[in-house]
Amino acid sequence: MAFTDPISLTIAGVAKSLARISTQALRSVYQTNDKFLTLTISHQESKNRIRSLVRVDEHAIVPDPLTSVNAWEDMSVQIVFDRPLTGFTSTQVNDLFAAIKTAMDSTFVGKVYGEES
Repeated sequence: MAFTDPISLTIAGVAKSLARISTQALRSVYQTNDKFLTLTISHQESKNRIRSLVRVDEHAIVPDPLTSVNAWEDMSVQIVFDRPLTGFTSTQVNDLFAAIKTAMDSTFVGKVYGEES
C-alpha cells in the first residue's frame, strides 16, 4: 500500500509538493518538479526484523566559502524504524518516534550540526 500522491512537505514555512516518480514492492520515491527535493520511503524485511526508512534529500547550489564558486551539493535527513516482526505495537513505535521528535528542536539540531554528541 502506498502513501498519497503527491506528498506535501513544508520546509521553512513553504509547502512543497512531491509527486511519486517510482514505486517498487517495498519502496517509493517522491520528488518535486524542479528535482531539488526527493523523499524516499522504503522497507527491508529480514527473517526477524523490519527496517523502515524515511529519507529526505535536498539538492542545492551552494557557494564554496574559499573560492566563491557555486557547486551542486546534497544533504539528507533520515529516520530509520528498526523493529522485530512481532512484539511492538504501532502505538509503541509512534510513542518512541514522538519522544525523539520532541527532543529534536532547533537547539538540539544546532548542537548536532556543531558535532556535539
